[in-house]
Amino acid sequence: MSKKTAKVKAPKAPKLAKGEAEQVRIRKEVGHNFALKDDAFGRKRLATGTLEARRIYEVSNDGHTSTGGIVRVRNVDPLTGITSLSRQQREAGMRYREDFRVSAQDGVKPMALTERVDGGRIGGGVADRILSAGRAYADATSALSHWEVSGVVQKVCCHGETVKCLAEQTGEPRDVVSKLLKVGLDLLAVHYGMMLMRRPRG
Repeated sequence: MSKKTAKVKAPKAPKLAKGEAEQVRIRKEVGHNFALKDDAFGRKRLATGTLEARRIYEVSNDGHTSTGGIVRVRNVDPLTGITSLSRQQREAGMRYREDFRVSAQDGVKPMALTERVDGGRIGGGVADRILSAGRAYADATSALSHWEVSGVVQKVCCHGETVKCLAEQTGEPRDVVSKLLKVGLDLLAVHYGMMLMRRPRG
């Protein structure tokens, strides 16, 4: 076999996208190698499909940590970071979050629920959409049925906590926490009419 033939067959490593190359560089500098993996050419790449890889690392002043740059990490929304969620599960979680966000707005007070029966307002009552969101959030939370399922869904959807963090807090395996989340999101999807409850095969 000639040298020319050998050169033709030797695969050439494709160039990394600028964004990925930058993220790999920063992670190497701060020692966060858990989000990296070696590719077929022996180069460090982002471990795609993981929440850690989806986080965006930024260095202040467009510099390097070796020259005094400060690293900041922007977390990705857990609902979009968990790639194994179905479209219905993700949409149900976002709708639940929105009801929570609207109902928890500043200025909402229990006394606002004592509005006049005839539909009139007592000076500056709570907007209808906030009251509606509060009722919708309460109804959806009731649909989650079990307290463990409800707790995981609320922490992920409403408070932005990750499955990894919850697993560390509770001592449960990540796959157990992930399953509780998915069960809860399925219950929400059924509650919101996004999917039909699956009947067990008999």
